[in-house]
Amino acid sequence: MHETAYEITTLTPQHPNPNPGMLPTEIPPGVQMVTLPGGIRTLAYTPQQAPPAPPVPAAQPIPTWAKTTALLTPTIGGGIAAAGIGLSYAAPGLIAMSEALWAAVALIAAAAIGVPMLLRIGRSAAGAGKGSTHITQNITATGMFGKANGTINHR
Repeated sequence: MHETAYEITTLTPQHPNPNPGMLPTEIPPGVQMVTLPGGIRTLAYTPQQAPPAPPVPAAQPIPTWAKTTALLTPTIGGGIAAAGIGLSYAAPGLIAMSEALWAAVALIAAAAIGVPMLLRIGRSAAGAGKGSTHITQNITATGMFGKANGTINHR
């Protein structure tokens, strides 16, 4: 900046107002009392000082959770990609395995139906010469919590 040839003063008790006809509150904005090199004090327009620059915000540190997430993202993506590749190689085997499982389900269903039929046929063939056995059981009890007695009769 260049040096000015005047001194800016404010109205204080040391510097009383040289113009008693004008009160300090009547001085318009941008006008101040100045002292010229010859000692004369007068009102003058003064350059406005630029307002101070706003403070530059300080850089905030990156939170730990954000760093962890950023580091895990490629790992998780790589794992998903590897799983997809593995499934594409395993697809023919998985299809064959599913067909084998369906065959196993059909075998189990056939066994669940066929075994009781074979047992029934075997009993009827083996018991064709014998008479059937009848078992009769009689149970009696007295009262709600009474002791129960029973007999078994074979005929």
